[in-house]
Amino acid sequence: MKIVVDAMGGDYAPAVVVDGAVLAVNEYDLDVILVGDETKVKALLAPKKYDTAKINVYHASEVIEMHDSPAVSVRRKRDSSMVVGVKLVKDGLGDAFVSAGNTGAEVCAATLTFGLLPGVERPGIATLMPSLKGIFMIIDVGANIDPKPLHLLQYAVMSSVYYQHILNKPNPTVGLLNVGEEESKGTGFLKETHELLSKSRLNFIGNVEGKQIFAGDCDIIVCDGFVGNVTLKVSEALGEALQTFLKRHILSTPMGMLGGLLLKPTFKKFRKNLDYSEYGGAPLLGVNGVAIISHGRSDAFAIKNAIRVAKEEVERKFNEKLLDAINSESIGGSITGDPRDSATS
Repeated sequence: MKIVVDAMGGDYAPAVVVDGAVLAVNEYDLDVILVGDETKVKALLAPKKYDTAKINVYHASEVIEMHDSPAVSVRRKRDSSMVVGVKLVKDGLGDAFVSAGNTGAEVCAATLTFGLLPGVERPGIATLMPSLKGIFMIIDVGANIDPKPLHLLQYAVMSSVYYQHILNKPNPTVGLLNVGEEESKGTGFLKETHELLSKSRLNFIGNVEGKQIFAGDCDIIVCDGFVGNVTLKVSEALGEALQTFLKRHILSTPMGMLGGLLLKPTFKKFRKNLDYSEYGGAPLLGVNGVAIISHGRSDAFAIKNAIRVAKEEVERKFNEKLLDAINSESIGGSITGDPRDSATS
């Protein structure tokens, strides 16, 4: 198996990407193709200890920066590490693509190059987050900020299949993020989405309020990309702030410092539980290929885990199972629905 990795994508690329790739090939049974500035990447690889046959470098002369317009940069920077990397997978030279670069650009490049799976209208970014009872998945967190109700139904179906076949939990629960639990709450868009989800064969448990997100009572939370992205970033910022608050107060007194030493193993577990790098990258569901989106601030450990997520999706033939689900009435009925059901969207 070969995982194509955007060596130039991310706030700390290419150094941490190279380090993450080395960690991955040393731990997992796979090969990596690093796409980017050949001179820089090979110089970073030179002192590393790994099986040199497992990492290849493919030169790309351009980089899509974080501030670049996604659609414009994908069209104009055709020799960028991201565009070249996605094309390598499309051409069969790799099995999956991983990048910590510009999220919008990766969504655009993967959608244009791979195309969408038959029956899917919009791709969605699904990410795992910690809850009081383990983990949960939220979709969409940024691919589509102005969706139709049908798109959210498709997100729910795709993430349910992912939860079953990648996370090994049958019949996962699905909730719709809303301002109240009652089905009458929310905008017309949310009410129509609620109706579609209620009529599906998904394990839909109704609306989920913001205060319930981390309770762990719902496996999958569905929302539009704007709300999902805000939820994700606020959650990450809050987790970091809590750690800072704890450290500040613990170190403010001698007794606190003593207690902190005693509780150091506990704090370490707490920090690990909140660390996004533990969960790897976020799969872009709905494209006819495997694309994993990593956090822009990813370190080497996060890159390694993103490569692992890509490996698992390929090994378990996720897209094949998703196509079966789309074409089957066993999960969510018809994912495309009746056009008349979305006439008002």
